[in-house]
Amino acid sequence: MKFLEQKAKEIFARYGIPVPRGVVASRAEEIADPPLPCMVKAQVLVGGRGKAGGIRPANSLEEARAVARQILGMNIGGYTVKQVYLEERLDVENELYLSYSIDRTAREALLMSTPMGGVEIEALPREKIFMGCVPVLIGPQPYLWRSLLKKLSLPKDIGEQVVDIARKAYDLFRKEDAELVEINPLIVTKNRRVIAGDAKLVIDDNAEYRHPEYANLDQDRTPLEQEAHEKGIAFIQLDGNIGVIANGAGLTMATLDVLNLKGGRGGTFLDLGGTDDPGKVAEAFEILLKAKPAAILLNIFGGITKADTVAVGVKQALEVMHANVPVVARIKGVNEDKAKQILRDIGMYPAETIEQAAELAVKVSHGGA
Repeated sequence: MKFLEQKAKEIFARYGIPVPRGVVASRAEEIADPPLPCMVKAQVLVGGRGKAGGIRPANSLEEARAVARQILGMNIGGYTVKQVYLEERLDVENELYLSYSIDRTAREALLMSTPMGGVEIEALPREKIFMGCVPVLIGPQPYLWRSLLKKLSLPKDIGEQVVDIARKAYDLFRKEDAELVEINPLIVTKNRRVIAGDAKLVIDDNAEYRHPEYANLDQDRTPLEQEAHEKGIAFIQLDGNIGVIANGAGLTMATLDVLNLKGGRGGTFLDLGGTDDPGKVAEAFEILLKAKPAAILLNIFGGITKADTVAVGVKQALEVMHANVPVVARIKGVNEDKAKQILRDIGMYPAETIEQAAELAVKVSHGGA
């Protein structure tokens, strides 16, 4: 679950993290009292706004409205700008970077910071970045802040503000079930204030039930992804033309990898998980068919999910949608013989290995047989 900058900053402010003053607008005419001079920022759930012309300065009310008109309706990274955020322009002395993410190896929150903010963290050399894990049971300890300040080499008054923000950001990270809290840039102004110049917040989708207050926020989902989300189906649209359906996220990703190695491009990621309900399988398959794939690659391991259950659901979906899409199936596990017979009856292409299945899926997607 991702948040627009203005909403993320609203949450930051709730936790005591200093943010610039700002107002949000959906139409230029509703802009009445922006904090001038200001930056007019496109509100979309993708990066690269500045490079796309979605962040521009304004010095007067008339200019702010004119810039807002230019930005509203822009297409940035495939997303239409529906709102702009007019934020006070800061007198910048220096830009830092600070974030919390999850270190899945250590199974702890990872604090990252650098005095070289305002650029992509991936572009910086490792030796310029402070990285420190926060113990899960006891939280951040004084040694973490000492190490952070040593790495950043900041004056005492600035360092104290950075540590205070780092503490509050961790509190937010933990209480909001976040996967990412990022401030880039963390601005040091010429009057020696430290303020979150930008805000990126991503909350774990699995914790949505604990945060009903965010249920109606815009998300970076396609219409089909939104439909699948509302039905509890793990579905992601990709830029290829072969629909991939498997059970288990690991198996689905492995299937996409093999498909890519064989020269194919996945058009969907559909994870059936452990469902044992033919109706649920059919529902998931119907969403996949709406993406209009040139071919479908079905890779099922029948364990918790019985192979014939999936086959029945696939058959139901194809019959309901009156679809004539070639289906390549590699099925192993519980009741695989029954499943193969069901799918054979609807004209699917059988394969014994995932490599064979991927090669065949690429071939039939180009009109081969």
